[in-house]
This record gives sequence, structure tokens and C-alpha cells, in this order.
Amino acid sequence: MMKIKVMSVFGTRPEAIKMAPLVMELAKRSNIDSLCCLTGQHREMLDSVMSIFRLHSDYDLNIMQKQQTLSSITTRTLLGMEEVLSEAKPDLILVHGDTSTTFAGALAAFYHKIPVGHVEAGLRTYDQYSPFPEEMNRTLVGDIAALHFAPTDANAQNLRKEAVRGEIFITGNTVIDAMKTTVRPDYRFATEKLNRLDFSERKIIALTCHRRENYGQPMHDIFRAVRQIVQTHPDVEVVYPVHLSPVVRECALQELGGMERIHLIDPIDVEEMHNLIARCCFVMTDSGGLQEEAPAMGKPVLVLRRETERPEAVAAGTVKLAGVAYDNIVRLANALLEQPEVYDRMAHAVNPYGDGNACRRIADAIEWHFGLRSEKPENFQAQVK
Repeated sequence: MMKIKVMSVFGTRPEAIKMAPLVMELAKRSNIDSLCCLTGQHREMLDSVMSIFRLHSDYDLNIMQKQQTLSSITTRTLLGMEEVLSEAKPDLILVHGDTSTTFAGALAAFYHKIPVGHVEAGLRTYDQYSPFPEEMNRTLVGDIAALHFAPTDANAQNLRKEAVRGEIFITGNTVIDAMKTTVRPDYRFATEKLNRLDFSERKIIALTCHRRENYGQPMHDIFRAVRQIVQTHPDVEVVYPVHLSPVVRECALQELGGMERIHLIDPIDVEEMHNLIARCCFVMTDSGGLQEEAPAMGKPVLVLRRETERPEAVAAGTVKLAGVAYDNIVRLANALLEQPEVYDRMAHAVNPYGDGNACRRIADAIEWHFGLRSEKPENFQAQVK
């Protein structure tokens, strides 16, 4: 039997969360030799995900440095991949999404003339500096990739408009697959403060905010809005796992530190976050992944950005683009807290991002591409409500 060697390359926590179920699916296939290469762009947070999913790496570049820059991440990944690819000689490299690891991993594969499969392909804002550097990373990988695994039909349409080379498959998003493993009704938090929260009687808002384009005044305005929301709603509490960035932490402490009912905690792992989302009232975030994860659990999302590369959730009604302006954030949060019909409309909208079978579709597509399967996998189609 012909066997192909597929190497998954990732280096950040969000990539690891979304690639873990795919690595597990590939390992089940008898005609695929699945390898895992970590760059270590994020170290502790990456290791935590690997432990939760019980994965091990075949290669680890361990590139993380203090005060690393985009240039240092990219060059260290390129140099590290040189030796790995020469030794492993994979038939296909899989990269995910839009990080510097994603771009550098794809570029390294291109230099070795190894085909690239892009998981979570086709997301676009069409503003090369927002999100930065993600928009350009994923666009450049789209020009390199031979296989494009688009989560939604809209993502696939973006790729077709750009006339990318290679084959496009609509798969759903692998993060929905990941949540089958992480969310449990009997889950007990490792962060004891979360176990003490009364999720049944209090309105708990899960908050994340860390993007570079929100540094400075936008982040101050976001946190001022959060403070106002808590001060005017005695039954509301906010849980904010504060990003390790010194810029973010300083701003969070300045605007939210010492506030009763605002819980500033250290970053939490994927199991903690998924189970926090499952129990919270709604989510406020500038993250990309949470825009996909929260709707899968029936939780409304207010996106703290000026634009989103995930417009499907806005169209479906699970997400609202709150922007970074104080007044708008307060207005939309108040509507969710004070108007049950607004909340119910968002909470019961159909999740457009997947049915939990994205990894199976991707693995089937890889087998089909290499002639190991006779039928092309069916495309994911979101339900229409």
C-alpha cells in the first residue's frame, strides 16, 4: 500500500487548538504517516495544548525568544525548517491560518518544492494592515498552497476571486472538532477563582483583548466600556484572562485593576477557556477563534474590532461587530444584558462554521489528492435557518 508522509507545522496556541484534532485524525489513517513539527512561537501556551490533546512532536524548533519580533520569528522558523525538511522529506506540509509560523512554514516548504496544504484558508478583510500581520500572512500562503481547506463557502469564494492555484475544499472549521474533546458538563476548572463564580445566578461575560491593532487608545476605550458595563449592572461579572503582552497587561491593570466583579486572571488553557465560554452569558473579544467557538455553544459574541474576516457569523446573527468605540460597545452590551429578545436571537442563530467533521473531510481530501481515495469528499454546507 502506498503511504504518504504528511507533516503538520504549527507554533502558537490558536494553531495548536485547531490542528490537534487534525493531527489525531491523520494518525488514524493507515495510508498516512503523520508527523508533527512545532516551531515554538508560543512556548508555554503551546505545550499546554499538546498536553491536553496528548500529542507529541516529532520535531521542535523552539524558536521563542524574549521580545521576539516578526522578523526574528520568520527567519528562525525558516532556518529551523531547512534542516527538518531535508531530513524528513514529507510529501505534504500542512500549515494553519495566518501566523508568522504559518507563512514561514509555507515559504520553507516552497523553497524545498514540497506541496503545502492550508488549513483555514480564504479568510480575508482586504486590509493588509488589519489584522496585522495576519492578513498578509494568509494571503501570501494562499499564493503558495496547492490544497486550500476553506472553512466556509464564503472563504472559498474569496480564493476563487483571487484565482489561486491548487484545489479548494470546503471543510468547516477544525475548532468545532476540537470542542468535542474539551467541553464537558462535569468539568472542574484548574483556576480556582472560576470554580467560585456563580454561573447560574450571575451574568458572567468572558473577555479577551490582545490584538496589536488595538494597542493604545482603542484598548483604553474598550476597557473603559467594560468598566462602565460592570458599574451599571450589579448582576454582571467579567472574567478576563489577560494576555502576557506587557502592553496589554499594563493597560488592563490601569483601566480594570482593583475593580470589584472584574476578575483579571492569568492566561488559561484551551480546556479552561472552552468550558468558561460554555457557561458564560456572552463573549467580548478581539480574537478570531472565539468568533467560531462561542457560536458553537450558543453564546453571543461582540467583536472588539473594526472589521472581521469572519463575516459569516455576522450574517448568521451569532456575532455583532462592536468596533473599538466606547459608546458602541456599551450600547451593544447593554442590549444583550437588558433585552432578552436580542440575546435569544443571537444565542439561537445557526453556527456557520462547522459540524464537527472538518478533520475527516481534510484527511479525505488529502487521500483523494494523492490518489488514495476514489471519491472526492463532500463540501461542508452550513444549515440555513
